Amino acid sequence: MSDNRNMFLAILLSIVVLFGWAAVSERFFPTPKSNAPVSAAQKPDGAAPIADAPTMLRDRAAVIAEGARVAIRTPALSGSINLAGARIDDLLLLRHDETLKKDSANVRLFSPSGTQGAYFAEFGWTGSAGLPTAETRWTASAPTLTPEQPVTLSWTNAAGQTFLIALSVDKDYLFTAKQSIVNKGGQALVARPYGLVARVGTGPDKSTFNAHTGPIGVFGGKTDYDNNYEDIDEAPDRQIDFSSKGGWIGFTDKYWLSALIPANDTTFDANFRGGGDQRYQAGVRGEPIAVGPGQTAATTTRLFAGAKEVDVLDRYQDGLGVVRLGSAIDWGWFEVIAKPIFHLLDWLFEKTGNLGVAIIGLTILIRFVLFPIANKQYASMAKMRQVQPKMKALQERYKDDKLKLQQEMMELYKTEKVNPLAGCLPILLQIPIFYALYKTLFLVIDMRHQPFYLWIKDLSAPDPLTPVNLFGLLPFTPPPYIGIGVLPILLGITMWLQQKLNPQPLDEIQQKVFAILPWMFMIIMAPFAAGLQLYWTVNNIISIAQQWVLIRKHPAPAPEPAKAK
Repeated sequence: MSDNRNMFLAILLSIVVLFGWAAVSERFFPTPKSNAPVSAAQKPDGAAPIADAPTMLRDRAAVIAEGARVAIRTPALSGSINLAGARIDDLLLLRHDETLKKDSANVRLFSPSGTQGAYFAEFGWTGSAGLPTAETRWTASAPTLTPEQPVTLSWTNAAGQTFLIALSVDKDYLFTAKQSIVNKGGQALVARPYGLVARVGTGPDKSTFNAHTGPIGVFGGKTDYDNNYEDIDEAPDRQIDFSSKGGWIGFTDKYWLSALIPANDTTFDANFRGGGDQRYQAGVRGEPIAVGPGQTAATTTRLFAGAKEVDVLDRYQDGLGVVRLGSAIDWGWFEVIAKPIFHLLDWLFEKTGNLGVAIIGLTILIRFVLFPIANKQYASMAKMRQVQPKMKALQERYKDDKLKLQQEMMELYKTEKVNPLAGCLPILLQIPIFYALYKTLFLVIDMRHQPFYLWIKDLSAPDPLTPVNLFGLLPFTPPPYIGIGVLPILLGITMWLQQKLNPQPLDEIQQKVFAILPWMFMIIMAPFAAGLQLYWTVNNIISIAQQWVLIRKHPAPAPEPAKAK
């Protein structure tokens, strides 16, 4: 078996890992359900109300301007809280823009009901009569919520029972809602606190085999990636219920997350609900609270509403004990490799100030670590080139006896001390690294909209410069499979050069397959992030240099002179 064949199989295996492993693993090795849904008989009463149905879409600015609101101002967030219903329904992410254009608007996470992409969070109580509703007009203790200035919303019913929602926010994306009941009336009150996140539509990103979006949560210490919007629609009563001590529930997009986080030491009920017309809701409910006359009761729930920045998620997970909040980023099976690769790349990015330079530095570091193994690989290839004339002679001699040919080839390998499998190991070691970098560039927002040099303005997007649009002279960007960019072309060329340095397969069919392989990979890699294309191209260039040096140390023997007839 030639070294080229081994490399071919290893590369095919890498494609399987990238495109098929997650799908195959979910079919044959499914992740255990994080928590079995609660049966109908177990469903707790007093469920939080489903979000209101969308009406005719209205202008967002007009909706925001027409009601009393509390402004939200933090280094990371801007928006407002609607005092009708105590809804956080207006939220912009100040660190992130929609596009690369200079005049691009900030990414909008929350939007009021009745507007395009309605999406909001709400806190309240269910249970007996006299509780605040979605129409309740709350009173605010201050006009603006900032990290330095909390705001308390209050409302008192006719029975003299006061409901309070004390809201605070940090400098990133975490709100804290302390819900209190102060019973100054003459009657006891039983209420169940809830929090919900509701949205209309399924968001900008579709769930795929390698990146979960949609309903998500952590129950019983395990992350639930199993439920999608379709599962909510098809569930009995359009509801999927969970019970857990510690954890969270919400909705995730590729880069954004809204999640309700009850206190770590409390047991809570949670559910995903659907109301038709693509209305979805994630909610948490605390235990029922009995508040007698003259008594006070309180419960606290946190709300994460923002970008899935790795360091921020990890800080909340480690510092506040939020169970597996970092798993909101679907790292997949190779998380144990993907996260260290991200942190190393992030460190290099911090030191160099350019993500492309950091990717090149990461490539060099990985090649340095794998140098001893790769050296053996290329030494083996050089030896394979030296014995290739003998292999060809054996092929001619035993062309009609495949079994004998294999036996003689194995004897030749043994005599010449050549290991035809030596070339596989470095490539196999590269697969999880390649996949980890792919996940980092595909999912991690820290890499979004980061430029390299010249025409590469976003290393998390495909290379936009292609011959189809005359390398940017024509004002359009063709689909990647049609418009193959400069980096994928360089990737194909460097793969072709690598092949020329490798011992050529003796079989003609294999020769034709290998002749096509670089250009096939050029097309396959065209839709991938430019950062991934850069990594592979630089890796190929280093490999070519290393192979060239070793080939000079182990030159192929001169062809034997033709024998006189």
